[in-house]
Amino acid sequence: MSIADYLTLFAMIAIWTLMGINVFLSVGGFIYYYRMAKTDPHIPLEEYPFVSVMVPAHNESAVIQRTVRALLNFDYPKDRYEVIVINDNSSDDTAEKLKRIQAQNPDRMLIVVNTDNKVGGKGKSNALNIGFSVAKGTVFAIYDADNTPEPQALRLLVENLMADESLGAVIGKFRTRNRNASLMTRFVNIETLAHQCMNQAGRWFFFKLCTIPGTNFVIHRHIIEEIGGWDPDALSEDTEISFRIYRMGYKIRMLPQAVTWEQEPFKLSIWFKQRTRWAMGNLYVLKNNFKYIFDPKGGLMRLDVLYYTLVYILMMTALVCSDSIFVLGILGYAHVSLGGLSTLVWVLACTLFVCNVMLTLALEKNEFSLQSAFLVLLMLFSYAKLWVVVVLKALWMSIKRAATKSEFTWYKTERSAD
Repeated sequence: MSIADYLTLFAMIAIWTLMGINVFLSVGGFIYYYRMAKTDPHIPLEEYPFVSVMVPAHNESAVIQRTVRALLNFDYPKDRYEVIVINDNSSDDTAEKLKRIQAQNPDRMLIVVNTDNKVGGKGKSNALNIGFSVAKGTVFAIYDADNTPEPQALRLLVENLMADESLGAVIGKFRTRNRNASLMTRFVNIETLAHQCMNQAGRWFFFKLCTIPGTNFVIHRHIIEEIGGWDPDALSEDTEISFRIYRMGYKIRMLPQAVTWEQEPFKLSIWFKQRTRWAMGNLYVLKNNFKYIFDPKGGLMRLDVLYYTLVYILMMTALVCSDSIFVLGILGYAHVSLGGLSTLVWVLACTLFVCNVMLTLALEKNEFSLQSAFLVLLMLFSYAKLWVVVVLKALWMSIKRAATKSEFTWYKTERSAD
């Protein structure tokens, strides 16, 4: 066997291993969704805690009004929650629009914290720490500035958090509000349903593990105090804080009935910058927590560290090997004697990928269709390849950042009017 054969064999084993894990999690997620659909997620409380709903906002003029109105429309007791918008060094008219909403709702606890370039403009973690310093709640709910949660979302999340002492946080489900805006948003919509929400549900079903998605979640105030707030160096503050909650011995539960709708990147350039930041953040978390894989005291958290290692290291390496051999083979620089076997394996892998994703979409209203199957297949040969480029760039930027000890320039996802 040649080097190309060995690399091809490695790629096939790695990709099928990860494919098996995804199918396993999807099955668990499917069962969990099915069971939850037959239960009432409400757990009425004798007394509802005071909640601080925090929204970091930097140049969010296009979406902020719709978001704040949705937050003020929760069916949670109106006198038991406040909405704190951290207008983080915005240069557009976000402040004016927030002031207008305040004037329209004088009886509501809507607080706007305006920052300048000295204390603000340093990323989401810093903005959340600023909001935390003025918040009064014993429970915190976090929403991104482009979110429009459904009215029952906050009540559901809080009720389930308070009903189980083992929970440090409860996360909801997020859907794509602008799914039909472009081909990119259609891809993101499918990815969100199949590889984020469904995998989260499967991880909770099998292992009682979830990671906070950055929006539409609630967390106890005392936990934030104990861990010293959000890490300002973490570009994926959601993943980073999840691992710290794990280490404290708490669980993070997913509740699919608590839904928020968010605006996803509608252009390739916007998506690429956003996902590069996410990948850099997750690599940062992986670097800081990799040691726990070998620590027996790490408990089930070690499974999540292993999962991130497989996704960001093994999958990326396998796809790079596979694609490189394919291109070199076309150019005549590599010959694979496993050609017939490898072709069959790849065809089966593609078929399994499409079937797995379509199983997920079958649970969602208006998502399961022939067009969706075509989009899933197209994703495999386009969107998935872009993900490899994203991770490679994130890896290079992370190494460069560490070598030069430079600060990362914060990139806020560009929004548009719906």
